[in-house]
Amino acid sequence: MSKTWPHLDYLGWRETCSALHLYLQVAGKYRLAHTPWINHSWHATFYVTPRGLWSSPIPDGPGIEILFDFHDHRVRGTNGEGREASFALGPTTVAAFHADFVRLVSDLGGTATFNRKPNEVPDPVPFDEDHRDRPYDPDAVRRFHQALMAIDRVFTTFRTSFLGKSSPVHLFWGSFDLAITRFSGQRAPLHPAGIPALPDDVAQEAYDREVSSAGFWPGGGGIDYPAFYAYAYPTPGGFRAASVRPDAAFWHEGMSEFVLPYEAVQSAADPDAALMDFLVSTYEAAADLGGWDRDLLECVPGRPRQVRTSSAGQAPRTASSAEGSVEREDGPSKGRYRMVVDGHEAEMTYSRVGKGLIIIDHTEVPAALRGRKVGERMVRQAVEDARSEGIGIVPLCPFAKAQIERHPEWQDVLRQR
Repeated sequence: MSKTWPHLDYLGWRETCSALHLYLQVAGKYRLAHTPWINHSWHATFYVTPRGLWSSPIPDGPGIEILFDFHDHRVRGTNGEGREASFALGPTTVAAFHADFVRLVSDLGGTATFNRKPNEVPDPVPFDEDHRDRPYDPDAVRRFHQALMAIDRVFTTFRTSFLGKSSPVHLFWGSFDLAITRFSGQRAPLHPAGIPALPDDVAQEAYDREVSSAGFWPGGGGIDYPAFYAYAYPTPGGFRAASVRPDAAFWHEGMSEFVLPYEAVQSAADPDAALMDFLVSTYEAAADLGGWDRDLLECVPGRPRQVRTSSAGQAPRTASSAEGSVEREDGPSKGRYRMVVDGHEAEMTYSRVGKGLIIIDHTEVPAALRGRKVGERMVRQAVEDARSEGIGIVPLCPFAKAQIERHPEWQDVLRQR
């Protein structure tokens, strides 16, 4: 797999990009019409492969899969009986592409019935009525595919450090973005929907759980350059002011999302690391401010041929175990709990208010210690110390607050500020 990050010029291939978007919508609408619904519309997406974008098997006729081949610039179909059909990608109209695609599905024994109106585009024109000539720049498409390969590699690595529910890395043909989404496990308030040319119930089902999502657009939709994005739903208080990395990332008021220009990643000394910084820092902001149980949801990043160590069936870790002990550094006005495990330090800081109250204000657990209940152990120790000293706790830190909320037996130490 090539690790090269190509230069992308959205304005230079904008018309080809728009055409490719609509062609994927044709195939995506067919996939949507014949595949049982999976949560958050995951049944309708495409996936990056070394040759292009792939549908995965569609349960129609003998079983059909679609590949947009960006090496040979063809749309290829294969069915469960081994039959193949294809047609060329090149300058054409959406109506002509639609006719070619219907013919391909029919040749493979499928039923080419699906909604013929595109989603999430301004002024949608039915596919078979869109006769405007569209260009096709094969070199630009090849660079776009090369970029998708590099992005998919980093997104997939990022996915390995999360134990909770997570989407696959997949491309949504409606919004034309490659995306990865993490879920807290908690229900979200009803989404307001109102996304142009997208049914409200689809949007509301997609956001019925708390999410932290990130992705990549080739351009368009309010920005005239390729970019990465990150958002949380519902948006926790203070999210837009969160400190995120790298320095080129910023909060886009119009889209209410963090944005990182693709060029800032492509031109970085280590593009993979720059993108990973963006993914990790925006997720951590969403999870910390949203009160996610990060100890429960996270783990160390996956490595080839290394099975992730499981805690199932093991005795609970204690503060005196070989995994490290919880230490306390207490001062007249401030203090902290800390743990050092395998050379990595985690800490939870607090402030004193008079003689009878402490405010837990921040918890920091490095990625290498995620999933080992290090944060939970520090909160537990603070609760035990508060009981022995006869003082109360105000958990201002979202992580500490979430831990105490999940442990009713700890809540005797809670106080109102």
